[in-house]
Amino acid sequence: MARHANLPDENPIDRNHPDALYVQLRNLLKGMIERRELAVNDKLPSERELVAAYGVSRITVRQAIKELENLGYLQTRPGKGIYVTEPKPIYELEIVRSFTQTAYANNLKPGMRLLAGKIIRADAEVARPLSLPTGADVVFLERLRLLDDVPVVIQRDWFSASLAPGILDIDWTVENRSLYAEFENRYGIIPSRGQSTLSARLATDTEASLLQLDVPAAVLTLDQIAYDTHNRTVNVSAAAYHPTRYPLSLTQSHRRL
Repeated sequence: MARHANLPDENPIDRNHPDALYVQLRNLLKGMIERRELAVNDKLPSERELVAAYGVSRITVRQAIKELENLGYLQTRPGKGIYVTEPKPIYELEIVRSFTQTAYANNLKPGMRLLAGKIIRADAEVARPLSLPTGADVVFLERLRLLDDVPVVIQRDWFSASLAPGILDIDWTVENRSLYAEFENRYGIIPSRGQSTLSARLATDTEASLLQLDVPAAVLTLDQIAYDTHNRTVNVSAAAYHPTRYPLSLTQSHRRL
């Protein structure tokens, strides 16, 4: 049976505070959840109880609850009420941080399925961001990335073949193989900065099948260019993310993690 939290004897909402009332209430409830005063699977007090305890309107209560649901702290169970849930991890994507590092930071097991690995002749669209002449040899890697054996992203990378000779001889079927780790450990190449473009589009039929999406479906897309400490282009990447399994929080940083 779900337990209820003890609501405050004194109202902590400050009507002279610069934050809106719903923001204050959201932060109060969020703090209770993070301190385990409201634990996972606890039922949230009713709207009427929250209105009485905090001296705010039902609209304020509903807005605070809606934001906590969007953040993954609360979940509505039809016919039963609103319950505390385990917040979903937020994946901070940094140009200097690999998928594998991000997975381990969230206590998840990274996995990978190699879809393509070959040397191609760069067309103008690929050659330009890599600062290469058209027709130059470029390594193309396409991988399906998994978290705890669940597919979450299709990742495509392009980089100069002369930058990492022999890289396709590596066993790319290893589950936690990291391209950036190979760059650093084998070739002494350390991505240190870059630029990203985040967008969304409809998934292709192949992408939908690989990511287990019902068509028509949308994917989040992340296009990146990374540079090393000498301002040389390291790689260009284009990724298509499952829209709910891998919520993106984008961070740009010069600091190597």
